[in-house]
Amino acid sequence: MSSFALVGARIFDGDAWQDNRALLVENGRIAGIEPLDALAPDCERREAGGAMVVPGFIDLQVNGGGGVMFDGDCGVGGLQKICSAHAKFGTTGLLPTLITDTRESTAASIAAGVEAARMKMPGFLGLHLEGPHLSIARKGAHDPALIRPLEDGDLAAMIEARRELPALMVTLAPENATAEQVKALVEGGVKVSLGHTDTTCNTALAYAEAGASLVTHLFNAMSPLAHREPGVVGAALDSGRLWVGIIADGVHVDPVAIGVALRGKNGPARIFAVTDAMSTIGTDLKSFTLNGRTIMRENGRLTLEDGTLAGADIDMIATVAYLHRTVGLPLEEALRMVGVYPAQAIGLEHAKGRLGAGRDADFVVLNDDLGVVSTWIGGEPVHQAG
Repeated sequence: MSSFALVGARIFDGDAWQDNRALLVENGRIAGIEPLDALAPDCERREAGGAMVVPGFIDLQVNGGGGVMFDGDCGVGGLQKICSAHAKFGTTGLLPTLITDTRESTAASIAAGVEAARMKMPGFLGLHLEGPHLSIARKGAHDPALIRPLEDGDLAAMIEARRELPALMVTLAPENATAEQVKALVEGGVKVSLGHTDTTCNTALAYAEAGASLVTHLFNAMSPLAHREPGVVGAALDSGRLWVGIIADGVHVDPVAIGVALRGKNGPARIFAVTDAMSTIGTDLKSFTLNGRTIMRENGRLTLEDGTLAGADIDMIATVAYLHRTVGLPLEEALRMVGVYPAQAIGLEHAKGRLGAGRDADFVVLNDDLGVVSTWIGGEPVHQAG
């Protein structure tokens, strides 16, 4: 691995802008952010070629990309295609997400993830198992025939998988998993997210007490906020221990609702952005198959034949642009929602999400129009715009 100073662009370190400075990279990590006039004469300088250098984007919910869906047939090669497809849009770390599937497909998908971790695949941060332990009432595009209760064997398999993965996130519903099972998963190092559930606010808060620390795609596939029963949405916003994912694509959540949620969220846990992206990202695909059912792509929407939303057709840089230009967030906060906050939510804040000494050299070079000029993982360019 090489050592160099990246110069020629403003640097956003995750907290503030650093002007007239260089990002120092040594052996895949950031050595510091130094004034230009403090650079050693023999230091290799590389021109950034853009207007901004920002922390790499982290996506905790990616179902596919590059024409590949993450499933039992995906394999390590498929995971590489997914990571590469999202790198073009600034994502330097992601959790491939398995939508409710068979036991056999789940086992094969976990095995592929373990192999990706073993080979230190660039961009691979672990796995997200979204189901099958969900609520039928809030199934969304998940196949109801495959939804089932969490059993002892499932619990043991997930804890075993976590030992071999950098991170493992599991979305489940209180309707099909007990608080005691959640506690056991968390004690085994698994991050538990509440989602696809029609449960009450009080039950959701009780599961947070048991160790659940995230909520999956706020507002979608969950009991809503009402004035007498605040639902999972109310629990997500009221609890300072629940990190909350949200899909900011203009389809899943209205921008007004996003703004209200951001203003209403209690900390220290925050709201972060996810893409919930499908295999269409980085392709011109017009349709694909999910659990034997056709998903249609039209005007930024992915739907089943009955119109049910089935994942999202958005990438991370488009998410940043939407949060900034449509929702009206300062660019800095939009960048934190795809960097700082997801890293904290998954327990990787020591290495990811910010640019600072000792952290991984994962960063994105952007132009003035928020276009991706280049994406770097571990100090190596994995994408450069043509």
